[in-house]
Amino acid sequence: MSSATTFYDFEPVDKKGNTYDLSQVKGKVILVVNTASKCGFTPQFKGLETLWQSVKAKHPEDFLIIGFPCNQFGSQDPGSNDEIQEFCQVNYGVTFPVLGKTDVNGNNASPLWNWLKESQPGILGLKRIKWNFEKFLISADGKVVGRWASTTKPEGLEATILQEIEKGQKAGTLASVAKAKEGAVEGETAKLA
Repeated sequence: MSSATTFYDFEPVDKKGNTYDLSQVKGKVILVVNTASKCGFTPQFKGLETLWQSVKAKHPEDFLIIGFPCNQFGSQDPGSNDEIQEFCQVNYGVTFPVLGKTDVNGNNASPLWNWLKESQPGILGLKRIKWNFEKFLISADGKVVGRWASTTKPEGLEATILQEIEKGQKAGTLASVAKAKEGAVEGETAKLA
């Protein structure tokens, strides 16, 4: 999708092979992670789930983690989408969305991942994903505002995510802020009626 200007313009594939329309999560701050089930970094699922629960407890409508399984690095996610889902839930209690397996590099790379890499190149300007568990932070208005290597522990990103949520609150771009404004307008309209 070359005309895409924000994260929310993409429609990757979910675990069932259906379109996962990212416009449904518009207005949330999102952490995007390419995941794998048989990698040295796989225990980061626990850290991701801890991070998800912690931020969600403070801002239930304003944050989401989305996992994108990828088998391009050492064939470390060879299972089917169903096997990957079961692995994540049974071994790490994952409750955030883990979508369908996707390519993040090469000729068959997902348009979303091409856009992420273009928006926030890696070290030395490289426009490729180096390994499993690279992380991208998406602002409430759908722009890439951060990128971290596989070695960055998810728990260490909480303060940055909370700052991004605060920015979205101040700018009025968070879904919860827009919803509150909408409710206030409806309330004023009802009073006038």
